[in-house]
Amino acid sequence: MATNVADGSEGERAANPARTQGGMSVTYRRYALFMMTAVATLNFVDRQLLSMLLEPIKAEFALTDTQLGFLTGFAFATFYILIGFPLAKFADQGNRRNLIATVIAVWSVMTALCGSAVGFWSLLAARVGVGAGEAGSGPAIQSMLADHYAPRERSSAIGIQSTGVYLGILLGFLAGGWINQFFGWRAAFAVIGLPGILISLLFWLTIKEPRRGQFDSVADSGQAPPIFATIKTLCALPSYRNIPIAMAFYAFAAYGSMSWAPSFFARTHGMGSGEIGTWLALSAGLAGGLGCYLGGLGSDWLVNRTGDERWHLRVPAICTLLTVPLLFGVYLSDSPVFALSLSAAVWFLSNTWLGPVQATIAGLAGIRRRGVALAFLLFVNNLVGMGLGPQAVGILSDTLQPTYGHDSLRYALLGPLVIASVLAAFFFYRASRTLREDLRAVGN
Repeated sequence: MATNVADGSEGERAANPARTQGGMSVTYRRYALFMMTAVATLNFVDRQLLSMLLEPIKAEFALTDTQLGFLTGFAFATFYILIGFPLAKFADQGNRRNLIATVIAVWSVMTALCGSAVGFWSLLAARVGVGAGEAGSGPAIQSMLADHYAPRERSSAIGIQSTGVYLGILLGFLAGGWINQFFGWRAAFAVIGLPGILISLLFWLTIKEPRRGQFDSVADSGQAPPIFATIKTLCALPSYRNIPIAMAFYAFAAYGSMSWAPSFFARTHGMGSGEIGTWLALSAGLAGGLGCYLGGLGSDWLVNRTGDERWHLRVPAICTLLTVPLLFGVYLSDSPVFALSLSAAVWFLSNTWLGPVQATIAGLAGIRRRGVALAFLLFVNNLVGMGLGPQAVGILSDTLQPTYGHDSLRYALLGPLVIASVLAAFFFYRASRTLREDLRAVGN
């Protein structure tokens, strides 16, 4: 059962109308946002941990870069994609709180089991379980957020909640690097995975299911449309069609970079795992989280000031394009400090998209389509980005290794990431061109 930590009595709400929105007190909404941020943090700690541990796992199991790319890419993405749609459909129709609490427990247990792997195939099976569990949280969280915050606040709220992604990356790099250095990679999986069971229980006990559509201008039909009907309706909107394409190219660059960053700095610059974890926690986690937070606030400020919703997609288009010249410095510099400093700037700029893009999806989708709308976005995002990004870099690195030796990873990262970032910026801009008309067409 959910403990009502928020709502006061009807008399209190009547006496203090400013304290409540949609029957939820300010205190409760802040607490719910904190808990949903904690879920995102836990999600990405577990997801990011493997990337930090690739080098010791490669050494113990004698794996190739192609196999490592499969573990960080397709092994995770395949079941994330397959399970994502039915869980998103449930999020549009069923109790989202119960769904989120359940999948947290599943992926936490599977993360801990990664530490008991005896070879490539057992580690692969555990990673599949992590992906299957994590598939259920994103659409349900974003659907719940839309029922906690009005459209004028959503980009900022999503920006705040999405900082959990970067706190998770920070903790995954930092804890993974140092636990591995002192206790080994197996201990890192156990230490990071098991606390998630407690978060699952706390979420189930203290978060309540909000009333759907309470901040939207259209009435709630009470029924979620079929998955394919939802996708067909959304893809009839030109702006929505371009957003998953932009996100696929963005994710190819982001997951390719994030999955291989620890290995790159270990091989190219000779850094230890604790040192790498600390630096990447600051560059990817801290700078990325700041970019996410300011991207949400900044796009809301621009939209509210100009009355033009297109800024929700122009901001990520501009910021993604600005990362392109910085990528050359990251991967071609011989100075690890310079490369890491530029990497922080890349993470700041490239992660301004989360708040504005997900707020846009919520506005285009409507009340009972939000879970599936985000699941379709994640389907394309994960198939191309999470699946192909790390895998393509691993295959290219193995291909270039006879010619470039330990520098093969440097060039395997640079070319694909630059091309993908340019294309992501182009499709974000293309989606922005019809956004106002599409929002009017769906009644927002």
